[in-house]
Amino acid sequence: QVQLVESGGGLVQAGGSLRLSCAASGSTFSSYAMGWFRQVPGKARDFVASISRNGVTTFYADSAKGRFAISRDNAKNTVYLQMNSLKPEDTAVYYCAADPSTSLIVPGLRTPEVWGQGTLVTVSS
Repeated sequence: QVQLVESGGGLVQAGGSLRLSCAASGSTFSSYAMGWFRQVPGKARDFVASISRNGVTTFYADSAKGRFAISRDNAKNTVYLQMNSLKPEDTAVYYCAADPSTSLIVPGLRTPEVWGQGTLVTVSS
């Protein structure tokens, strides 16, 4: 099973950008559909974006469309989340997720099998 480690979180002003990275190890990265989720303390974990195993297909939450971009580099075993035009409501812990049993992570269909430990993103107003 793959292990996931997120990085790239931090404090940014509203309107700024951050790029999150999720490094995978321990298994064949290209056999996993990948996704990003986020969670505010006391609230449910929300889907942000996902990408297919070969990187061709992506899927975004409405809140992320037009501002965030998910990508992956299978040669580097890494998935990225480029976040632009950040808003204070984007503040959350961001989690990377992996699932070998689906071609694309779609919210509500199945819970991904593997999760990272999360990275905190704080957007100040």
